[in-house]
Order: sequence, then structure tokens, then C-alpha cells
Amino acid sequence: MIALKLYRPFKGIAFLFAVAGLLVMQAGCATYYSHYAMFSAENSRGAPRAVRLSWHTAEYPSWWFLADRATPILLETQCSERDWHLYDDSHAEAGTCARGIRACGLSGHDRRAPEGEVAGSGDVCMAVNPSDPQARIAELSGQLELLVSCEAVSDVKGEGKGAMNVDYIRASAVPYSVYSRKTVRGAMSARPPEFDRTVCSTD
Repeated sequence: MIALKLYRPFKGIAFLFAVAGLLVMQAGCATYYSHYAMFSAENSRGAPRAVRLSWHTAEYPSWWFLADRATPILLETQCSERDWHLYDDSHAEAGTCARGIRACGLSGHDRRAPEGEVAGSGDVCMAVNPSDPQARIAELSGQLELLVSCEAVSDVKGEGKGAMNVDYIRASAVPYSVYSRKTVRGAMSARPPEFDRTVCSTD
């Protein structure tokens, strides 16, 4: 009877250790990578700008029970304060404007190109590999296609010294071909190049 009473708390402790061990194994089985791409394109004004895409992935062995995971893709345009986040169906924040990897419009800020009609949460403004509705960020290889379908309603937000450039990469009926780089997260080469801000003074 005494042995049974002693066994019960140890049984609970053993369960906690088993759960903790499983979590450690789950984290330990993943290999973490950083991905980024830099390319040149024009913004809506026609000014040449650098464009940067970046995201992170956690990749598991094929025999492991978890699927590979990825953060949203962050898209930044040189000299602009407007950042875009592209999601896939694995992200709770993904909008309902389309399937696949996409970013939806923001009412009052974007309009569809070339029609010029106001874009909202039901309109796709950016898409990666748009022909594939099942596309996932975690499965992207070294080459991808970026389709931009919107433009900023106004490329400047605010007035005077407080004005901010919110322009972004120019819309195009033909997707941009982008080549990304993959490195182990934390490596010296994992960080994408910084933007040259000296060209922004003319904006």
C-alpha cells in the first residue's frame, strides 16, 4: 500500500519528464535556416530600387512526424517605410484573398493596377509562385516568382518633415524572377545585405 502511494507521484513526475523529453527532441530534430533574396526593380515612380525578401524555416527529417515550418516572407523596398508580409495557409494571419503564398490589399492604401480601382482585403496584391495554389513558404527552393498586382494609393504618407515614403515595387503583369539564398541560421552569411540609404535623399 505504501509502495502504491509512493508510485503515484513518481508516475506524474515520469510523465512530465516524458513530455519535456519529447519537446526537446522536437526542437533538437529541426535544422533552422535563413533565406533571403535581393534584386533590383523600379518602384511605382519608376525609380530604380533594391528589393529584399527574407524568411526563416525549421526543417525536420523526412521520418519525423512534424512538417517543415516557415515564417511569413518579409518584402522590403529600398527607401520605403512600407513593408509587406506574405503568408501561406499554415499561418493564422493569412488573408482570404487567395490560396497559396499571398499578401492581401489594405483598404485606403492600395489600388489594383492597372485598373486603378481601390484594393481591399479581398484583393491579392502580391503572390509568390501564383500559379500554385498549394504553394508553401517552407517548400520554396532557390528560385521563385513574385507577382505584384497593386500600387500605393499615395507614395507618401504625411506632410512636411514627418512625411514618409510608402512606395513599393512596381506592379507588373509578368512575375519577377527571384533567386534566393539559403544559409544555416546564425551563420555570418545568414544576414541579407543592408540597403544603401544614400540614394533616398532625393525622394
